[in-house]
Amino acid sequence: MSVKSEHNKTNVIIQNRAPMASLECLDESTMSSESPMTTRPPSRQTSVHWATGMRYRNLGKSGLKISCIGLGTWVNFGTQLSEETAEEILTAAYESGINVFDTADLYGGGKAEIMLGKILKKKGWRRSTYIIATKLIWTGKSDIERGLSRKQIIEGVHASLERLQLNYVDILLVNKADSMCPMEEIVRACTYCIHQGMALYWGTSRWTAMEVMEAYTVARQFNQIPPVMEETEYHMFQRDKVELSHPELFHKIGVGTMTWSPQAFGLSGRFDEGIHLISRGSIRNYSGTSDKTASDENRSPRHQAKIHQLSFLVEKLGCTLTQLYIAWCLKTDCVHCVLVGASSVGQLFDHLHALQVLPRLNTNVVNEIERILSNKPIRPPVTR
Repeated sequence: MSVKSEHNKTNVIIQNRAPMASLECLDESTMSSESPMTTRPPSRQTSVHWATGMRYRNLGKSGLKISCIGLGTWVNFGTQLSEETAEEILTAAYESGINVFDTADLYGGGKAEIMLGKILKKKGWRRSTYIIATKLIWTGKSDIERGLSRKQIIEGVHASLERLQLNYVDILLVNKADSMCPMEEIVRACTYCIHQGMALYWGTSRWTAMEVMEAYTVARQFNQIPPVMEETEYHMFQRDKVELSHPELFHKIGVGTMTWSPQAFGLSGRFDEGIHLISRGSIRNYSGTSDKTASDENRSPRHQAKIHQLSFLVEKLGCTLTQLYIAWCLKTDCVHCVLVGASSVGQLFDHLHALQVLPRLNTNVVNEIERILSNKPIRPPVTR
């Protein structure tokens, strides 16, 4: 077969289904024809779905096996997508090996949970084959509903379960710590939800390493259940928290990491098509308030120049910037799952093609990326 015909054949496959990852990416994994998954030891226990090539990792040091790519419902579900399109995307994700679906009580004003719940009920998939993670976002609510009191957490979980039409969620995430509520009350409320069968695990979202460590310490002190994961932003231009703090959290207390925004809120596409840097300070976040954490560096000509250089690199790799972003995030050892969004099945498959790019990120390519970015976090020296 000629090179040209082989290339055309590959394009047809990519357009119609998620591509299976190259066998090169099954590093240090052994595969079995009897089981879709097998495990490998230590720091990042990895298994691979034989049929789709989706990689699975234990969430932190827990026994929960999650797909390395998860589907997020922020922005699209419940607002921009019809139920039919959302069902197509969810079905394609599930059939491609994705088993993590992330949502929140305030996504689309609760409509994301409702839509997700309706689709899951319609599909009738075995409950053991997928993982639902939902967040309690208390910062976007009215003054009387704000906070992480025992009342707000327990009532919030009940409301989410009703919208999702589920008996339990797999992971209950608490978005942002509440400085006005004792940590012991938060930990006890989350433990109660688990003991009552409303959730199987609980975790944090957008907490500092110190807050996560405090929650763990309080849980151990009072014989409660500690958080199993932290969900946070991570991409090529936001690295400090995940690369400096999270490895320490993982090795010391076993907390896993689930990340979102691998495209840095829109840092994708070809440079010559015009890249509009969408920083977190220039959009409305899901709680309805403006987030001012993005620095002016994210909108500078120097930043865009880095993307320009990355665009030349992706041409050599034969992928898109989006695929490079996702693969680069997956390359980070302490990242157990990268959440992506999709407005169509084609876009979802395009994201999943990052699994093909992952084995191409050898030492030389990674070093070239580091040279372009020039922003590798460095831990400050310890002073006495």
